[in-house]
Parts: sequence; structure tokens; C-alpha cells
Amino acid sequence: MVDTMALLPAFLRPTRMTRRASRPAAPPRGGDEAVLDAPDERLSPTLVAAGRGEYGAAAALLATTRAAAEWEDRDRYAKRLAAFARSRPEWFEEWQAAAPGDPDAALVAAQLAVDRAWPSPARAELLREVSPLITAAARADDRDPVPWRIALDHARGSRAGHRYFEELWEAAVRRAPHHYGCHVAALRYLGASWHGSHRECFDFADRAAQDAPADSLVQALPARAALGYLTDGCGPEVPRERLHAAADRAVTLSGRFPAATPWPAEVRNKLVYVLARLERWEDARTQLHLIGPYATSFPWDRLSDDPLGHFLRLREALLTAAPHTSLTELLAAPPRPRNEHRGQAPASDH
Repeated sequence: MVDTMALLPAFLRPTRMTRRASRPAAPPRGGDEAVLDAPDERLSPTLVAAGRGEYGAAAALLATTRAAAEWEDRDRYAKRLAAFARSRPEWFEEWQAAAPGDPDAALVAAQLAVDRAWPSPARAELLREVSPLITAAARADDRDPVPWRIALDHARGSRAGHRYFEELWEAAVRRAPHHYGCHVAALRYLGASWHGSHRECFDFADRAAQDAPADSLVQALPARAALGYLTDGCGPEVPRERLHAAADRAVTLSGRFPAATPWPAEVRNKLVYVLARLERWEDARTQLHLIGPYATSFPWDRLSDDPLGHFLRLREALLTAAPHTSLTELLAAPPRPRNEHRGQAPASDH
């Protein structure tokens, strides 16, 4: 392994809210059931076991993703387990004590440490202590790209320079050229470092999508760049055609996944926002049907302290053809400048 990790700078509990009942596969109607950040069928029993103080299911789940090189699932599960450990740490502390050096426990430990440091105004200083944990996670399994995604988030939080970030990026893509989590981390670094330079972000996202397989989540990266542009409110204008092309890629990708299932909802919730901002109402309604009851905190937590309520209000407005003014209010971006140290958003709020 090229030890670029040694160059690191020296310096949720899962939320589940349900409103009213309906069958998940049915087309949603305003007021139907919605669940926020629902775990999938593999993660759900793992979180239940962790809630009982048992770490075995979490260890088995992450070991399975590592053995099968299921890097997207591994990344998603590591984030959720770290969020759970942040509020219910007993099971995770027992796991660490029982299995020192376990690659999967090391991964969760690294994610948890970054998440704990992220909301603080002293983020950069607190992240100084996190570097050894990320290094340990990367060395535990040299194939795994997820510690490198954590390192990319860490570099953004510690405001590392471009040259150093590029070294991390090269190490990440050597392990998994089309890993979505690493690509999102890179996109967010570019947005933070070149604030307002949305064209550079789009160039990066478009190149990545063009190089990725048709069923790769990286196909949704341009839409993620579009979301960043549409919620930013600064920088030079991006041509409307480019925003529509980004949305089209994500629409095509969404159509490859089954309807009303939890994990594609992460892409589809962002896509609904982009489509609605582009006034592509029918396309947005189609995505709402595919989402079913599965709302995600992001991007709605950028618009409201009640992300589930905001999703439900937007869904109601879209599906009942509410007046345009209502949709305009629901889609309004937060005022700029957005404080990079603003409290509740963890490093993984993408």
C-alpha cells in the first residue's frame, strides 16, 4: 500500500418517523405513509440487534460486504452504524474490546470519529486526533476504498490542499474506480475549495459519469452537482441544458432500480428536488412514485428543520398540482453564506 494516509494533515441514531399507513408499492398520495431514512432489509435487523447491545450482527454484515467487495453497501452501512454508535455506543465499545484490530470495527471507528468532530467550530483541531484511526482502517484491508472515502471527507474538513487531496483521490480510485462515495466526497471537496466554481464540479461529475458503467451510482453524480449548484446561490451561471442533461442521467439510472425500496431512495430524493427546481413536474411525480414511502433526510434537511414534514408537503404540492407559489416556497434554498461549521450535518450528509 502506498502510505499516503501517513500524509494526513497534523492539525443518528437512525431516524424513523411514520405518518399514516399505506402500502409501500402503491403510488403515493399526499398524506400517505412516509418513513425517514429507513434501513434496508440487511441493515434493519443489524440495528435491532445493536439496540439490544449485541454487536455480532453488525460484525457479520460488514464482514460480508468486505468479503464480497460490496463497497457501496459497505460504505452505506458503515455510516449508519457509526450514526447509531454515536447515540448508543455500548454495543460498539464491546465490539472493539472483543475484536481489537478487526477491519470492520476499525472502519466504523474511523467514521464515528469524523462524525463526532464534524459539527464543532473546532473541527480542524479535533480532526487532528482522527488521522490514526483512518490510517488503521485503511491498513486493515488494503482493498477497501471506504477508509479512503473517509479520508477524503477528513481532508475537506481539515481544509487540506489540492495536491494532498489528489494523492488521496488517486489511492481511492485505484481500489474502486467507480465508487460513488469517493466521488461524492471529491465533488464536495471541489465545491468547498473552489466555492462558486460549479463548472469545475460539473466537469468532474460529467467525466466520471461518462467513464462509469450504466448501472453505476456515479451516473447520478452530475445530478448531485446540479443539486449543489441549485442550493448554493452563488458563482457563475451553469447553462440550463447542462442541468437538464444531469437530471436525465439520473432519471435513466433511477429507472434501473426497483420501485419503493430504501437504498435507491437516496438518489431519488435528491433527483426530485433537482427536477422540481427545473420545473419538470411530471418527471418529479414519477420519481415520487418510485420513492414510495422512503424519504431521506438529505436534501430536505437543507431546507427545513423537519425534513420529513418538508418532504410530505412538497409531495402533496406536486401530486395535487398545488399553486406554483406553494412549490416555490417549498423549493427555496437556504440563504447564503452557509456556515461550513453549521451544527447538525455530519460529514456524510450526501
